[in-house]
Amino acid sequence: MEESTLWWLAAGAVVVAELLTGSFYLLMVAIGLAAAALAAHLGGGLSLQIVTAAVVGGGAVVAWYLVKKRRPGDPSARADRSVNLDVGETILIESWNADGTTSVKYRGATWTAIHRPGVTPSTGMHRVAELVGNRLLVDPV
Repeated sequence: MEESTLWWLAAGAVVVAELLTGSFYLLMVAIGLAAAALAAHLGGGLSLQIVTAAVVGGGAVVAWYLVKKRRPGDPSARADRSVNLDVGETILIESWNADGTTSVKYRGATWTAIHRPGVTPSTGMHRVAELVGNRLLVDPV
């Protein structure tokens, strides 16, 4: 069997593993294996094929990690409406406690709400910005 065929079979097996596990990084490894198959098609020796697979696959994994790495200014998943349907809802705050918390009725239950650090607490309508533990982080509307 040709060396390139083995590389293509390995790439296909890794793609199947990715489909079963959902790990996108395995697709990056499959790209490296496909690059090794192309190196085999071009007549490169086995050591060149292995180095190609390692460099391309490893480079793709590192590149994807750096792209997806959470940057400091990105909002957390707790503040994403597609993750938490409470984000963006409005609540009425009638008073604040001395410790910067308040109790509000929301969705039929009593919740503890906190204001964003550095924001002076005020009464009135507020919008849920994110959930912090079991508390609502709110911003004035």
